[in-house]
Amino acid sequence: MNMAQTLSKKYSHSDIETKWAKKWCDEDHYAYDSSVDRENTFVVDTPPPTVSGQLHMGHLFSYTHTDVLVRLQRMQGKNIFYPMGFDDNGLPTERRVQRLHGVKCHPSLAFDETLSFEVSADKKEKKKIEYQDISRKNFLALCLEQTQVDREAYKKLWSRLGLSVDWNQSYSTINDHCRKVSQESFLDLFKKSVAYNAVEPVLWDTGFQTAIAQAEIEDREKQGFFHDIEFKVESEEEYFTISTTRPELLPACIAVVAHPDDERFQKYFGKKARLPLFHSLVPIMPATHVEKDKGTGIMMICTFGDVADVDFWKGSELPLKHVISEEGKFLDVKFGEAAFQSEEPAEANKNYAALSGNFVKVARKNIVELLSEENSGWQGKPALIGELKKTTQIVKFYEKGDFPLEYVPARQWFLNVLDHREDLLKFSEKLIWKPDHMALRLKQWIEGLNQNWCLSRQRFFGVPIPVWYELSEDGSVDYTKKILPKVADLPIDPMADIPEGFQEADRGKAGGFVGDHQVLDTWATSSMTPQINSHWSSECTQDRHDQLFPADLRPQGHEIIRTWTFYTMVKAYFHEKKLPWSKLVISGWVVNPDGSKMSKSKGKTVTPEELIENYGADALRYWAAKVKLGADSVYDEDVFKLGNRLSTKLFNVSKYVFMQRASLSELGDDLLPYIKNEVDLSWLMKMQNALELFQKEMSEDRYHKILLDSESLFWDFCNHYVELTKVRAYQEAETEGGLSARATLLWSLETFLKLFAPFMPYITQEIWSCLYEDSSIHFASWPQLSTSEKRGVECFELSQLVLEEVRTRKSTAQKSLKHPLSSLKITCNKSEESLLRAVDFDIRAAAIFDGKIDFQVLAESSEIQVELSLASD
Repeated sequence: MNMAQTLSKKYSHSDIETKWAKKWCDEDHYAYDSSVDRENTFVVDTPPPTVSGQLHMGHLFSYTHTDVLVRLQRMQGKNIFYPMGFDDNGLPTERRVQRLHGVKCHPSLAFDETLSFEVSADKKEKKKIEYQDISRKNFLALCLEQTQVDREAYKKLWSRLGLSVDWNQSYSTINDHCRKVSQESFLDLFKKSVAYNAVEPVLWDTGFQTAIAQAEIEDREKQGFFHDIEFKVESEEEYFTISTTRPELLPACIAVVAHPDDERFQKYFGKKARLPLFHSLVPIMPATHVEKDKGTGIMMICTFGDVADVDFWKGSELPLKHVISEEGKFLDVKFGEAAFQSEEPAEANKNYAALSGNFVKVARKNIVELLSEENSGWQGKPALIGELKKTTQIVKFYEKGDFPLEYVPARQWFLNVLDHREDLLKFSEKLIWKPDHMALRLKQWIEGLNQNWCLSRQRFFGVPIPVWYELSEDGSVDYTKKILPKVADLPIDPMADIPEGFQEADRGKAGGFVGDHQVLDTWATSSMTPQINSHWSSECTQDRHDQLFPADLRPQGHEIIRTWTFYTMVKAYFHEKKLPWSKLVISGWVVNPDGSKMSKSKGKTVTPEELIENYGADALRYWAAKVKLGADSVYDEDVFKLGNRLSTKLFNVSKYVFMQRASLSELGDDLLPYIKNEVDLSWLMKMQNALELFQKEMSEDRYHKILLDSESLFWDFCNHYVELTKVRAYQEAETEGGLSARATLLWSLETFLKLFAPFMPYITQEIWSCLYEDSSIHFASWPQLSTSEKRGVECFELSQLVLEEVRTRKSTAQKSLKHPLSSLKITCNKSEESLLRAVDFDIRAAAIFDGKIDFQVLAESSEIQVELSLASD
């Protein structure tokens, strides 16, 4: 070992982190070696964080787990492929750019080359904005510029946290490579007839004005009201009441349904109901999805209120009454025309005028007023019966949206997952999950699917859908005549690029072409991260793909099992019928002390930068790594302090071990032959027992147990072994016993540095570099069992017990630990006496006792007893 370097006088986490983070980055310290075979390579499919603002404690928490697992594999001798991606296309990025710069994309505007904006990672989003309209080209350029700046800020924080990422393998989902892989995936799915284009009802966010997939839905509780509306059976003086929370959808009602076994309504099946206000006649039909004991037991089918309406409409031949626009306003429809038939069209149109052009909330208020008027119902009465009844509703939102979702019929691209649901379930059963119970979440999600994956989004900053359409001679789009690019030409932007056989002059002209203006759902690209890393292509087999796909590990949070896990598995299934990884490890959330999730929207987040500055990256990693997979972690700065305390103690005890540098250097690298003293061998066996256990914990990904048990063992080392052997190690330095103690101290320190290295990379590397100059502890071998000789640990533990009693008595008497004893008596059995006599010198030296220990030996085994008296002052 080379002991040329020395530790600084005082531990400064900031100085150490700055030094090593820069060195690791400058030297490509964690670079992947493509020449190593697959068997000896460990491949990680890392989650690309969304580049839409600051990283939060949840990121720090889960990414630390991944890094610990990776570092453990590296110390097992594995070549590591550990990339970092950035998910920088899609709605979150667009929203960030809009709020940062106060702009909105207006595709009809011309590009303004003079337009410029202040782009910064530290710029704050505006709360109240007067938006400036800018062209598509200006908007895309601004999004790209902002994400580049944000990515650098993320990289800086990840590096400071000590993630052992190979930055040469980093990617962003908007770059050319990722767009090519994503577009090629789309084309492959289309060729396999699982991706299709159709006009269907889709979940629509009226704020973002785009379609949303089922996996992006979030249920939120909202206060609402049940409205009891009286309907009339056609040509009869019979009436029934429907209780609804959405009275504004009354003009979109296409049927009235009740359960086929409900005797109250069986007599009405086959007849028609007349709607109040709009006087449309709609069939009364049986439907098994109706709950007899819910509400009044009979309900409206409207196009569209919920997924039940969608499913019923799809299975019927009933008309489509489209009333809500993509902006969330009521459309201008005419009763008496097309699907909007009415027995009294003039009155219907007069009533509908109160809704037309209004947002849903206003339309609801207006129709309630209309239904409350006299003569709005039957026999001169109001159609609204009784008082409104308060209720708590579960309303569906886009997870990043501010307005309730609506079902809107629109032309979209879909991936047919419903017809493959059973195959996907069987496919998913081959996955290994940590913790095991998380597998149920994916199973339940697949079983609960009720929609095909909507792939298209009506946004701008995303991966364009690589399709053009021919225009008919009358200038209309012929969606049956799709023009697809060659794979070799990808990535393309159909709004800017020209299909083969056409010219730019043909764009938008009769007999010409038009590009698909939509972009892919960001998950359509993020779901390809294993293939992005492996450089997959549908048209040829590549060595890199075979080397890196499938990955060994997918780490992620449990909240995106329904998105990232599911979608990645779906893509791998359709493209190659191979699982994209062999194992998933799932992290929990960071929660507040009251158990609630830390949430930026609720003002409960804390950014990591200041905490790293205050406590150190090692301390924050310590906090994260103490929590097992799948479990939530309470945000607790006291734990950060414990981590910092551990780093400081590791630093200080290392300085103690380094005190006799010259003689330590002379020992060489193999220290075990010098360890001969009984208590040293006993301590060594205690360490060996722990290492054996750690091997098992590592195989089960129970890294938190390795950290917790290593920490406990380390404090035993500092508080007991070091104190027990201090005199022998230095005052008896030249004796065989002194050499044994110093060899044990150094061997133990090296072992602890290796044990803590995956969790606390900075402090361990700083100390290691003083032992082995120009050597990285992070490529050192994980501590192995170093002796085959099995022996007991009782010698150390008995010594520990005696010294603890001595310390307790001195503390009770309010005496210094250096205060001498005047007597020391130990009552024990014969075997214990033999062991304690072997460490007589260490016990007396540590206890500050110059006399002779009085051993009282009992014939029978009993609990050891320690009696002592303190020397007078």
